[in-house]
Order: sequence, then C-alpha cells, then structure tokens
Amino acid sequence: MKVLFLGATKGMGRALARRLAERGEALFLLGRDLEDLERSARELEVLGAHGSVGSASCDLSEPSGFRAALDQADEKLDGFDTVVVTAGLFATQPELEQDEAQCERVLQVNFTGTVLLCEQVRKRLLSRGGGKLCVFSSVAGERGRKPVILYGATKAGLSYYLEGLDHKFRSDGLQTITVKPGFVKTGMTEGLDPPPFAGEPEDVARVVLRAIDRGKPVVYAPPIWRWVMMVIRCLPRFVMRRIGF
Repeated sequence: MKVLFLGATKGMGRALARRLAERGEALFLLGRDLEDLERSARELEVLGAHGSVGSASCDLSEPSGFRAALDQADEKLDGFDTVVVTAGLFATQPELEQDEAQCERVLQVNFTGTVLLCEQVRKRLLSRGGGKLCVFSSVAGERGRKPVILYGATKAGLSYYLEGLDHKFRSDGLQTITVKPGFVKTGMTEGLDPPPFAGEPEDVARVVLRAIDRGKPVVYAPPIWRWVMMVIRCLPRFVMRRIGF
C-alpha cells in the first residue's frame, strides 16, 4: 500500500503507523508539528517502511492548506491509494462548556476540517479507480451522553458522513473504514479515570490494520465496545438522564 497518514506521531495513530512500517508499506506523514513528523518518519524508516518516509504540514483547522499537502504526498508516493486519518482534538464537556474558543476549535477540527479533507481525498482516490479511506471517529458519537455532548456531536456527524460515503461510493472502488474506538489509554485521555474496558494503542492498531486489509466498513476497538454501545443505544431516555455514563 501507499499510505497517506494524518496523525501518525502520537497514540493510536503512532501504533498503527508502526505496524504499517513493519509490514514494509510506503508512508507519507501529515501533521502540524514538522519536527515531530521528521522524528516519526525516521523511526518508521528504521522499522522497515518502504523507501524514505516523506512528510508535509497539514492542520485540520486550516483547510486552505489541504491541497498543497495532498499534492506533496501524491508526488512522493506516485499516487497514494490508502489514507488514514487518526488526528483529532479532545476536551472534556466542562472544558468545552466554559471555553468558547476551545469549543469552536474542537467542532472545527473534528467535523468540518476532517470532512473537508476527506472530500478532497475522496475525489483523488475515485479519479484513479478507488482506494481505502480509514478515519477514526469514536463510540462517543453513538448516542448523546452527558459527559461527551459536544465532542460526541462531532463524532456522530463524522460517523454519519463516513457511512454515507461507504453507501454511495463502495461500488466505485472507494472502501471507507470507520474506526470507533472506546476509551483508549493515550495522552489524549491522560488524567481521566479509565472504564473497565479501556484499551491500549497497540491493541487498537492490530484490530484496525486487520479491518483496513479486509475493507471492513465499521470497526470497534477494542471490539468489546461494539456490545457496550449496543446496550447504551437500547437504554430509554429516562435512564440516560439518570446515569452519568
């Protein structure tokens, strides 16, 4: 595969990028911090990535820069065929309620910016016969819940967008893979009390890579979250108003 990767320097994205490199896939990294990207690129080369790993600046809050970043990736990889987007922002519900600027940024990055990037990627992949688009959403978007009202709303919108892509374009060769992680122990969740089914980045990476290979449209990681959220979706509203989950 020739993989364009946004979010490969930290957490689940880093674990997944390392697995891709160990398999000898060709990689190109996008992100905000060029120094982090360079360090990650050199690490992935040592792990076995095919050829040199290129990188370019790309910020989901600045859609005007998407085209140039994608052009650089296309040139380096001679046309990427797989795109992985793990980047996103998280903040707690109290933080988002109290800080309007932070709230606006989370809404912009997690939904608007991500969708606009995916739209540019979609057009490029379809123009060359298709490919794979793997995007990390979250189980937070499965249902409106007290602790993640605003963050969850961004992920709900993203999940519905990705599902629509899969319905419309899979027959044209575009395989859309929506990843819905539950609570995973990363820097993003540092300081929060982990629930009983909290996962590790490496476990998520293993599950997601298998889903990419198979073109599976939806994957929960760790897998137990599929069943946890099935129960949550079935709870009546009067119960959801009383519980804090």
